[in-house]
Amino acid sequence: MNAIELIKAERERQVSAEGWTAEHDDQHSEHELARAAVCYTMPPFARNLTASTNETGDRVPLRWPWNCEWWKPSPQNRVRELVKAGALIAAEIDRLQRAGAEAPAHPLHNALVSDPEPAASTSKVAN
Repeated sequence: MNAIELIKAERERQVSAEGWTAEHDDQHSEHELARAAVCYTMPPFARNLTASTNETGDRVPLRWPWNCEWWKPSPQNRVRELVKAGALIAAEIDRLQRAGAEAPAHPLHNALVSDPEPAASTSKVAN
């Protein structure tokens, strides 16, 4: 299977085997699906900064949005981890589309991305 087929199959598995339906996903309005996808995209060496360790001894990424028990890495199979990430991104896109809009900015968004007028816009370029 190619990448798109693998991601589609994983998303279908998440719905049928795990019960992560559209209704369930709609409850994750704080970017949890996207944050989880980011965690799976990180290679194992980049996940060393951890918040905790789960019951099986796996190190859990700092940004993991859920309980440690839900972190299920496949460090010996990067394709599998990236497929999980792709399926989570697909779920997040579907959730946003069902909501009818892009995700609202995080409360800190305006503070982090202030848009002062660039100095270049007011200066003249010499000919």
